[in-house]
Amino acid sequence: MNLNELTYKIRGCIFKVHNTFGPGLFESVYEAVLAYELKKEGLFVQTQLGIPVEYDEIKLELGFRLDILVENSVIIEIKSIEKLHDVHKKQLLTYLKLTGKKIGILVNFNSSTLIDKESLIRIIN
Repeated sequence: MNLNELTYKIRGCIFKVHNTFGPGLFESVYEAVLAYELKKEGLFVQTQLGIPVEYDEIKLELGFRLDILVENSVIIEIKSIEKLHDVHKKQLLTYLKLTGKKIGILVNFNSSTLIDKESLIRIIN
């Protein structure tokens, strides 16, 4: 499966979770349910992975944690906030750079719809 097919499948799972619960829950709830839904689709899913920062040939464990990694390829960063800001996009881009991954999906479940480009954003490194 190529990255476009994978992100299409991921987005389908995101929409399913959002259609089921709507806005208003904690990020941890959306993360757990989305991880379950992705696994149901037969995808390899890891949650709350630590991301070390490598500097001068040493790895520094500084507390960075990505929400969901799918098929060791796509990072999903989950928010449940009033509105996404540039800092959230930069956070995901930083995670992509630190892990060497190419594609991330930033989703704000605390939105009445995920159709607008302000609630579901694909970030490319």
